[in-house]
Amino acid sequence: MAGPRISRVFGAVNIGSFRISAIVAGISDVGDMVVLGSGHRASQGVRRGYVTDMAAATYAVRDAIDRAEKMADTSVQRVWVGCSGAGLVSQVAEVDAEIGGRRIEQEDIDQLLVSARDVIRPDGRVVLHAQPAQYRLDGAHGVVSPKGLHAERLGVDIHIMLADGAPIRNLTEAVQSAHLEVEAVVASPIAAGHACLSPEEQDLGVALVEFGAEVTNVAVYSQGMLTGLTAIPMGSADITDAIASAFGIRRFQAERLKCVNGSALASPTDHREMIPVNAPGEEEGGPIARHADDKNRIPRAELIAVITGQLGVLMEEVNKSLKMMRFNGQRGKQVVFTGGGAELVGLADYAQAALGKPVRIGRVPHLNGLAEAHVKPGFSTLAGLVLYAAADPVDIRALNRRQTLVRAERMGSVGRIYRAFREYF
Repeated sequence: MAGPRISRVFGAVNIGSFRISAIVAGISDVGDMVVLGSGHRASQGVRRGYVTDMAAATYAVRDAIDRAEKMADTSVQRVWVGCSGAGLVSQVAEVDAEIGGRRIEQEDIDQLLVSARDVIRPDGRVVLHAQPAQYRLDGAHGVVSPKGLHAERLGVDIHIMLADGAPIRNLTEAVQSAHLEVEAVVASPIAAGHACLSPEEQDLGVALVEFGAEVTNVAVYSQGMLTGLTAIPMGSADITDAIASAFGIRRFQAERLKCVNGSALASPTDHREMIPVNAPGEEEGGPIARHADDKNRIPRAELIAVITGQLGVLMEEVNKSLKMMRFNGQRGKQVVFTGGGAELVGLADYAQAALGKPVRIGRVPHLNGLAEAHVKPGFSTLAGLVLYAAADPVDIRALNRRQTLVRAERMGSVGRIYRAFREYF
């Protein structure tokens, strides 16, 4: 039986410090989103979210997109690019206009958004996006569409995402050198938020902790928009390095121990459990790990002690970030962890105790056709890039004529599918 006809195809690449992943997706003629292909490979030429080796990063990007294109049996020329480093800064600007109590027309909204471009103050940084988050009528927040309503004053909150120019240019050049055009660079907390957070959570107040390999982004959402962002220059790769140093073993061995036997929670039986440093089939004659027995096995309790020691340092930094962004009080109690580091066993319980707030793991939502290997927290940003592209968000910098604004108001098949997806997942 023939599959659905695809009317629009788009691609996305998430450039992380641990892996580079790519996806090719399409919108069917009935408005359904279908993942046609996805792939990933080990990251090269990227450290702490910054490109450090152009040739290596370009090769890794090309390899990842080739894998996705091969699975999809189609190619893409333009991609949405996820970015976790580059000195991301989030701002919210407010703009108001007098209406005089009359009925709000589309022209009023257009003029308000065009005038809002004057509030963008990049201060030497690159503007990744400047988007209307919500409208206000006479001080009342949370208005989605003010057209047709009456008000004395109409206001809008504009969310602005800034980044350092040079790292963004390096990121863009790495993608372009892989023979791809960049549709847009999207901050990973924005993309991950699209994948992991419900509209209700974003409205009530939620913190999204994107626990990556070398960067942990802490983003605070409130009243439906991202209101604060802090980057912590450490991640799950620091846990791997700590394990390698503590036991005197190779990084790849430490990574395997962390993923296979590691946990954020200790148990009374850990002291009695000995875990092998070498994987099945590896040479038995290699160096013996520190604190290992004659069979090169280490106590699981010591492994967990190293992991929780590093997690304790990270949670202190997360707590500082949340306090700095005033994520406290009655509003703002939910914390969502996502990213590759969130796959660690027991992380939610550990973080809940350390932060004193309810914690859940933000997982990749169901997308038709997405490979099972990519339905993990480590691929939430990649999935979010697809959702972000499907939402086709308005950027006020691109507005100059009325027809440009029509896409923000349209409720076509793609818009309906996207909104339904967000509501239920």
